[in-house]
Amino acid sequence: MTSVKEVPPSGDRHVALLMGLVLGQLQRTFAEDEEWTGVRQSHLRVISLVPAGGISVTDLARRAGMTKQGCGQFVTKLVAQGLLRTQAEPEDRRVRWVRRTDLGQRTLGAATTRILEIEDAWAGSVGRARYATFRSVLEELAIRPG
Repeated sequence: MTSVKEVPPSGDRHVALLMGLVLGQLQRTFAEDEEWTGVRQSHLRVISLVPAGGISVTDLARRAGMTKQGCGQFVTKLVAQGLLRTQAEPEDRRVRWVRRTDLGQRTLGAATTRILEIEDAWAGSVGRARYATFRSVLEELAIRPG
């Protein structure tokens, strides 16, 4: 019996497994740094989707591909952490507007810097040209409609 932490032989490594392994590396890098205690990649993703002028929870959920309720729970947690703030829409008090706090903006900036450092290390380990091609293909696949 093999451990779930063992990497299968190369012929058995499907793309979902490989992407999971790479994301795991990224998550471990953040988890090892005390600065990121309590902030997960999913939190950073939601914070990064909040535009400078703010956004309603409903529109943020749509942008994130989440349910309104799930997004609302994320927002509530991020408000409690001081990374986001909410405010009721004056014309329709049922609508909550979400904005980044100064701490949320600094956290997102620091995370972006850290991710760029990780990408630079990856590029250094596989070659800059190969990494640039990988990143270009990944962007193309990520933004492709459907």
